[in-house]
Amino acid sequence: MDAKGVLTDAFGRLPELVHLAVDDLTPDQLRWRPADEANSIGWLVWHLTRVQDDHVADVMGAEQVYATGDWAPRFGLKDTTETGYGHDASRVASVAPESAQVLLDYFEAVNDRTLGYLAGLRDDDLDRIVDTNWDPPVTLGTRLVSVYDDDAQHAGQAAYVRGLL
Repeated sequence: MDAKGVLTDAFGRLPELVHLAVDDLTPDQLRWRPADEANSIGWLVWHLTRVQDDHVADVMGAEQVYATGDWAPRFGLKDTTETGYGHDASRVASVAPESAQVLLDYFEAVNDRTLGYLAGLRDDDLDRIVDTNWDPPVTLGTRLVSVYDDDAQHAGQAAYVRGLL
């Protein structure tokens, strides 16, 4: 399997993880936090999707899915640029998905676009420098691995919080 195939396989596994964490939960369950400073399932899945949306849109040179629809209000938010980075406990609590389905719909729209983007790449595209703010500069392959890693960690955290419910 080539590098593109590994990335496609990895991103293709995320939907199952997200569904396991979110399916059939009520809005109150999505907002529940095991402690005042903890993240909710809704925030974790919203955040992992926002990060994927933000980072993949950037490397594609495209607009984010979140900014092209009515997503923000469906999460109780106004700002279409928020990704969750730097959110304190009050900001985490402000992310209020209207339903499990809205989380799944947004995630699937973003992940489907990511998989479509991956399908159009060649292996040598993964060596393209996409961020010179780091030393060494970040390649497309490194950025995509980083996004997947962040998503998988947050999906696992969401599943753990679900287990605490």
